[in-house]
Amino acid sequence: MAQSFQEITEDIVSHPLFLQLRDCPHHGGENSLYIHSVDTAKCAYRLARRFGLKEERVRALTRAALLHDFFGYDWQSERHKRYMHRYSGWQRVRRMHAFIHGSHAARRAGRLFDLDQRQRDAIASHMFPLASWPKSSEAWLLTLADKMVASREVGETVGWHVKGWCRKLTPARSRRP
Repeated sequence: MAQSFQEITEDIVSHPLFLQLRDCPHHGGENSLYIHSVDTAKCAYRLARRFGLKEERVRALTRAALLHDFFGYDWQSERHKRYMHRYSGWQRVRRMHAFIHGSHAARRAGRLFDLDQRQRDAIASHMFPLASWPKSSEAWLLTLADKMVASREVGETVGWHVKGWCRKLTPARSRRP
């Protein structure tokens, strides 16, 4: 019997540490890390169903997708900026959020939830090509789902900013109906 998205994810989405993601901005605009994670998991769930993955792999992929950005630090904070200033050149690039957050999320999620090695690997490699090469169908589908959702979110944010700039540039009387 096929499990629904809610059945697969209910223990994670109700976890207090996961709920904290609601307060973390992500990809600009009004989006949060919580919304991004849930949207990515829903996209991955649909992709897994469409590609005919076995039920246990659908579950594994959906849970990995939900936890793919569960890294546990504010990468835009002053504290993180101070940490980054300790490094320069290639060492600084290697420690940039885009390169490291997948492995941090995989470790943190693995400590709190029952994940297998394929799930941890999928989470760690979801930022390909900035991270390691995805080694399984779950990893590839997670990478694809994240790119699809992030592209939509960034596009919406850019559109929101462009509308604001246009309002500032357009004289008030030309905006009247």
